[in-house]
Amino acid sequence: MTARVPRVLAIAGTDPTGGAGQHADLKSIAAMGGYGMSAVTAVVVQNTVGVRSIHVPPVEFLSAQLDAVAEDVEIDAVKIGMLGSVPVIEAVARWLGTHRPPVVVLDPVMVATSGGRLLEREAEDALRSMLGLADLITPNLQELAVLAGEDPASSWAEALAQGHRVARAHGTLVLVKGGHLTGDRTPDALVGPDDPEPLVAFDGARVPTENSHGTGCSLSSALATLQVRHEDWPRSLQIARDWLRGALEAAGELSVGHGSGPVHHFHHVQDALEAWGTAPERFSDELWEASAAVRREIEELEFVRLLGDGRLEPERFLAYLDQDLQYLDGYSRALAQLAARAPDEEQRLFFAAGAVSCTETEAQLHRARLRHAEDGAARDGLGEVTRRYTAFLLAATAAEPYPVGLAAVLPCYWVYADVGRHLGELAAAGGTGAHPYADWLATYADEGFQEATRTARRLLDAAAREAPAGVRERMREVFLEACALERDFFAAPVAERRLAGTDRIE
Repeated sequence: MTARVPRVLAIAGTDPTGGAGQHADLKSIAAMGGYGMSAVTAVVVQNTVGVRSIHVPPVEFLSAQLDAVAEDVEIDAVKIGMLGSVPVIEAVARWLGTHRPPVVVLDPVMVATSGGRLLEREAEDALRSMLGLADLITPNLQELAVLAGEDPASSWAEALAQGHRVARAHGTLVLVKGGHLTGDRTPDALVGPDDPEPLVAFDGARVPTENSHGTGCSLSSALATLQVRHEDWPRSLQIARDWLRGALEAAGELSVGHGSGPVHHFHHVQDALEAWGTAPERFSDELWEASAAVRREIEELEFVRLLGDGRLEPERFLAYLDQDLQYLDGYSRALAQLAARAPDEEQRLFFAAGAVSCTETEAQLHRARLRHAEDGAARDGLGEVTRRYTAFLLAATAAEPYPVGLAAVLPCYWVYADVGRHLGELAAAGGTGAHPYADWLATYADEGFQEATRTARRLLDAAAREAPAGVRERMREVFLEACALERDFFAAPVAERRLAGTDRIE
């Protein structure tokens, strides 16, 4: 359990297209910083459309694989996936009885995402009999129902109840996954055999993608790897879940297959690829480089420096919040216009969700601070920069070509996130005392916002690849204009206040 690099053995079937089974396991283990090993239970002929055939090698060959690894390598964790038949299940159970590693995660693979059956029906009882050998089992809702001997759950409450029953029956942890439920939310919960309440529960908006091939394999092997390092199942689940959501969001970049494509296991290494100079060139990279001068100007603004180190006067901060709250109203309408013009469901859902987030989530902290300010909650008038910025966004997302609208709204994601990074550095350098704006600065680093920024950038790059040269040039112009407006917006609370000669914006 103390290995710097977790040594994780995946016992599962294959997938020649690389999205599920052993191939997904090894990618996930590596993505989580582990060293992956494998023992093959079955050779599967499948692709993103469906399963065509399965060849099961002699069970003695599987046992020989397992013994060869155990005799030579200290195994920190085992992830068990497709077993397929009674003899295979019995062979793995016997091996675990002799060589059980500190962490065992069992993903009870029965049916592929594409619909092909991966476990013989007569093997279901044998699979149930070995659940007690696992520390954690990770069934989807259909598999959970089979393990419970019940019909599939039709609600989250029913799924949790089934998970608790299976956990108690086998004395192990169960990850209840809500991804197969209908609706726009995807809850997950970790339940145990003793506590009637989940050990930890998560909820989030469904990632709008048709590419989910291998998600169960990927999540379970990531969990096995992380648990070796953290020895904390809730913490391991939180990290694995965040990583998998990012892998789903970036899955479209892979363009693998004509069915349900694989997730992007290494979506999070983009920064390293860029640093090494091996990342594919993207139009957004060009835009970011072109905006470098404006971004430096933002970092040098007095308002930004004082906000970062905590010395900004409350009156000036409240003046900024007041304008930002009014800006969010216009930005929300711009995102709604972009959603209405989106060419596909993923983009429509993404920008529609962003529009709602502006008015229901992001503005909440602003309103709370303004409401509790000592000088009252009266709204100042719409500042000149705020008016220009919102008018610019509304015009770009309504009248310009759709890719140009994408370029207009991206700086509010990307430049905002970059400013947040800079403010965080200033705050950290300012000492250990309580920062007066810590709660607000934390919104910059929120993982949900970072994910949204990555998605917006990916959508822009995809649109740029299909756009004519003239539209790409207009995208560049609009992006840089939006960056300049971001700069002016940060400067406005200082400039307008000095012009008015008062502590309130006129």
